[in-house]
Amino acid sequence: MPHKSTYKIGGDLEVNRIGFGAMRITGKDNFGMPENPQNSIDVLRRAVELGVNFIDTADQYGMFTSEQLIAEALYPYQDGLIIATKGGLVRFGPSTPSARNINNDATPQHLHDALNGSSSRLKLDRVDLYQLHRIDPNVPADITFEFLRQAQQDGRLKHLGLSEVSVEQIKQAQKHFKVASVQNRYNVSDRKWEPVLDYCRQQNIAFIPWFPINGGQEGQGDATLQRIAARHNVTTRQIALSWLLHHSDNILLIPGTSSIAHLEENIAAGDIELSDKDMRELDAIG
Repeated sequence: MPHKSTYKIGGDLEVNRIGFGAMRITGKDNFGMPENPQNSIDVLRRAVELGVNFIDTADQYGMFTSEQLIAEALYPYQDGLIIATKGGLVRFGPSTPSARNINNDATPQHLHDALNGSSSRLKLDRVDLYQLHRIDPNVPADITFEFLRQAQQDGRLKHLGLSEVSVEQIKQAQKHFKVASVQNRYNVSDRKWEPVLDYCRQQNIAFIPWFPINGGQEGQGDATLQRIAARHNVTTRQIALSWLLHHSDNILLIPGTSSIAHLEENIAAGDIELSDKDMRELDAIG
């Protein structure tokens, strides 16, 4: 079954293929602490109880609060639990339909401070997977990549990943360091980054789709998802997650939620066995 399979990030960090994305445990519009921090702590602890051993976060989730909640909930960390975080963006307010309130900053000085801050909040001497949240158009990429290479050489982080990048940008980063993971927007109805997924598969790079169920929104392929969900007596969101697991064995899932019920539903998606017919119909959506 797909959920029982694992993937080795960077060739040596073995994780279960359904992880947890820790953006939604923060406050309203992804800013500040949630109204009920204990609920977020309970969700994180339940995730680990259910076998999640890969948690993805970022310094700008909250901002800072996702990392703080992870440490409060799970430190000291159990053996084999991998916490990945990201830097390279600066949040200065809540994300709303009219204002994203995020800026790029992938300068060496900012990344130096961001990495130190994440390590401190997560209580980690070394971050196992540190990901560049975005390539900064105002900073030559080679300067950013060289800083990250040096931080890795200094032992501040183990593996390096990228987010929202093209194949060409991955190749540019590979001139500086081994790319262990790539996070791009991708789901059953949004296949813009299929060439990146293909390249990552060829290069043994973990592909971590964000927005894996299209934010739970109805859209292209909704009728197909409903039909297949009815066959399996599950939800359309579970079918969307299951399709990702079946589609490529280098895909790691990090669906996020602030609800234990939704968390358990997401994990249960790994028990779904999609038939060849199911896959052909789902593949046709994209």
